[in-house]
Amino acid sequence: MRKASNTYCKSSKLQVKVSLRCILVILIGVLLSRCDLIKIKGEGSETDQQRVPAARANNSYLYKDELIGIVAPATPPEDSAKLVEAYINSWLRKQLLIQEASRKIDINEAEVERKVLDYRYSIIAYEYQNYFVNKNLDTSVSNAEIEKYYKENVDNFILKQNIVQATFVKVPQNAPRTNKIKDLIYSNREKEEQELKSYCLSFSAAYHISDSTWMVFDDIVKNSPLAEIPNKIQFLKTNPYYETSDNNFLYFLKVERYRISDNVSPLEFVRDDIRNIILNKRKVDLAKKLEDDVFKEAKDDDDFEIYK
Repeated sequence: MRKASNTYCKSSKLQVKVSLRCILVILIGVLLSRCDLIKIKGEGSETDQQRVPAARANNSYLYKDELIGIVAPATPPEDSAKLVEAYINSWLRKQLLIQEASRKIDINEAEVERKVLDYRYSIIAYEYQNYFVNKNLDTSVSNAEIEKYYKENVDNFILKQNIVQATFVKVPQNAPRTNKIKDLIYSNREKEEQELKSYCLSFSAAYHISDSTWMVFDDIVKNSPLAEIPNKIQFLKTNPYYETSDNNFLYFLKVERYRISDNVSPLEFVRDDIRNIILNKRKVDLAKKLEDDVFKEAKDDDDFEIYK
């Protein structure tokens, strides 16, 4: 088993090393081709003279072959013309602005090129890190991990809104059997619970039936007179059950549990948030590990040196 493990580790290192070298070869090729392109355009070569221009901004040209790929296949001709026209107009505006800047301010071309190269390096490194992370990320997060993170960082989970476990029903004034809704809401029998769900599906304009899910109170009661209550904290403390109406609807609310803003959030309300936090931390750790491993491998193999 130890031999197989060693073989796997060597294979993994080789894959990382080969992948890095492939990326460097591609990067160098792209940069060299970019330098050739700058040289061609700057010198006004015979190649440019044979190309068909689509637009000109002083001495800068946009050629028709550079418009290839802007329009997706099967795009209607009228839409294609609009897309090309929009691209050309955007190119003209940018070129004229760049030329105006060159006349009005001193531009350090070397600094601009350095920033461009840094940006290109960042994009390539980012793409490879994403590939590596997506391939190696363990997306399973246990309840124990979530609970541990919650306990260690509980002060980071302070509620910004009031939340509730509650049943809310909104029905038209002319809905049938509205006098039974309160009894159905208060019943703990499975038969009545199913009857309430069936009734809400048939007649309600909006509803939420209480379960273990915590909901933002304002989200449950939106588009109802309850949303206009001035002191919702006092309301929740003094009204476990509440009925009201307006010109068109009847509203029924039964609050099973509540938590007030500025207090610690219950774990269930932030469970998904904690899971995402843990996954994001794993992604950051994987990206850092990749960078460290590639550097160490290159150092061990004497693939780079710093001249003094």
